[in-house]
Amino acid sequence: MKKDYTLLFPDMCEIHFRIIKKVFASFGYKVDLLKDSGRAIVEEGLKYVHNDTCYPALLIIGQMIHALKSGRYDVNKVALMMPQTGGGCRASNYIHLLRKALKSAGMSQIPVISVNMSGLEKNSGFKITVPMLRRALAAIVYGDLLMLLSNQLRPYEINKGETDAVVTKWVNSICEMFDSKHGYSRREIEMVMEKIVASFDRIEIEKREIPKVGIVGEIYVKYCAFANNHLESFLAAEGCEVMVPGLLGFLLYCVDTRIVDIKLYGGSLFKDKALNKLYNFLLDFENILYNATKDNGRYVTPSPYKKLRRMADPLISRGCKMGEGWLLTAEMVELIKLEYPNIVCAQPFGCLPNHIVGKGMIRRITELWPEANIVPVDYDPGATEVNQENRIKLMLAVAKENLSEYNIR
Repeated sequence: MKKDYTLLFPDMCEIHFRIIKKVFASFGYKVDLLKDSGRAIVEEGLKYVHNDTCYPALLIIGQMIHALKSGRYDVNKVALMMPQTGGGCRASNYIHLLRKALKSAGMSQIPVISVNMSGLEKNSGFKITVPMLRRALAAIVYGDLLMLLSNQLRPYEINKGETDAVVTKWVNSICEMFDSKHGYSRREIEMVMEKIVASFDRIEIEKREIPKVGIVGEIYVKYCAFANNHLESFLAAEGCEVMVPGLLGFLLYCVDTRIVDIKLYGGSLFKDKALNKLYNFLLDFENILYNATKDNGRYVTPSPYKKLRRMADPLISRGCKMGEGWLLTAEMVELIKLEYPNIVCAQPFGCLPNHIVGKGMIRRITELWPEANIVPVDYDPGATEVNQENRIKLMLAVAKENLSEYNIR
């Protein structure tokens, strides 16, 4: 099937997934990232997914069905890849909704592959091997660094477009390294990251006082431009600097909560050892990422995961771990401490975890940090982009007033 089949995968983190696509290719898989967007995708999703179901599921399934109907693919030589979190979130059920949608659309012969680390499903034709996982994690670390640096320089660059050009250069270089089976050992990642930071250091910038805005929320809506109506681009057009927490922190959170579950409720000793090994492996990668910028006075360096975890303790129990759980609250606190007090909490309408750990924590956070300026924004099939942008503009109006009051740069 590797020879003849094309795997379709929903796009999310634009920089990260361009590199991850190359990881799949280096193991012999032909993968297409689905980038189709627009109202037609939403309408397609509404045909097969109930509108009370999670908005990300509706978008992903709509995007996949739309691609299959487009004529670009042989429906007898294509397979769909669906990530599964494995937690109590509805995301664990996306794959079953997709299979139901394929049956309703008359394409039940199309294989659906679960991409998960929880053992939810076994795939006879696709396996996540240790070498593949190592390369994928390297891709995520590189993506986090490129996203972090570019977001902090883009608003201030003197030569417009230079930052994006450097990002593209490095994405292509990393993909070439993966092709030649290099660039993913610990030492290589350290060396490449040192070069990446040096190349961004050469970008000429002119610092000025502008609103600094952080983005948190449900993982798909937070990272996917299509799902959040191109939120980052909108904030950039409004003259803001944007900070988006990295994807590696979410992976650490997912592994960590499963380790805690085994401690509290019991489970396989083998699984516990495997999870702890993966957790320490991720922490090692995080340490490389942290060290890449911590001594460079040009950039704001996010906190290590263990420190981030402690930030949530005075506010919320670590038992709140459905969906993004306590991590979402911790990310808001961290953004405020990093002087990104203006925060957009992007959440699918009806996403219970996000409404509790996101919207539900805003009052307490603003009591402890009066400078916090947080707006929750719901995304669903019936929400209008104008309404969402107006809510964000009100937040930005307050942000501009606060620039002088709190001396926030």
